[in-house]
Amino acid sequence: MLLVIDIGNTNIVLGLYEKDTLLDSWRIQTNRRRTSDEYGIWLRSLFVHHEIESKMIHDVIISSVVPPLTTVIESMCRRYFKRKPLLVGPGLKTGMPILYDNPKEVGADRIVNAVAAYSRFKSAGIVVDFGTATTFDAIGPQGEYLGGAIAPGIGISAEALFQRASKLPRVEIVEPPSTIGRNTVQSMQAGLFFGYVGLTDGIVTQMKEEILAESYGSGDVFVLATGGLAPLFAAKSTTIEAVEENLTLEGLLLLYKRNRR
Repeated sequence: MLLVIDIGNTNIVLGLYEKDTLLDSWRIQTNRRRTSDEYGIWLRSLFVHHEIESKMIHDVIISSVVPPLTTVIESMCRRYFKRKPLLVGPGLKTGMPILYDNPKEVGADRIVNAVAAYSRFKSAGIVVDFGTATTFDAIGPQGEYLGGAIAPGIGISAEALFQRASKLPRVEIVEPPSTIGRNTVQSMQAGLFFGYVGLTDGIVTQMKEEILAESYGSGDVFVLATGGLAPLFAAKSTTIEAVEENLTLEGLLLLYKRNRR
């Protein structure tokens, strides 16, 4: 079995593959204060619950945007699974040219998502990831990573409203009944939800135009969304064509295959 781990700023997502089949996946809150032993004991306990033995894990691949936790999780893999994990980063074969001014600046999760999306559609496209930040990644028709855009995630924006405006409460991120809120909570939800739908469709539309105008592609440009809140916004968006919540895990599997030891 292959253990794939995506370390994000808000959550750590883990998946277990048997060949090409995702057997199960788990999402836990990112905690920079946990030790490798705490993560190892937690993961072993989880595996025991699912009748999975540690010796059944033949390899591990990790993508991370939280450097302090990368070494913690890597140490956990060595101690509890006796495996040195593959790390997504410089030196790993992605099969995707990265046209960023400095390729090292691109978050590992963004490259992983782009690899998975291009493998699925084989055409120019855009990946929208609703995570801690909302990211938009442009892919060329030949599978090149063109660049993208980064906006504050909706969770960050909602928390900022609560922290910086003394009379505004914390609110659940849901679609409200109307853009015209009848109370403070509905008004905040309207601004957050419809604001991010508009942000998403606005950036995607502009990005599509630029991809085509720069001769990066012709015809349609696919738009795929991922991240925990992707289904919520995709239901109202006019530009998102499909949602794949496990896109990052799928990309990690593909990268493992391309770098199999």
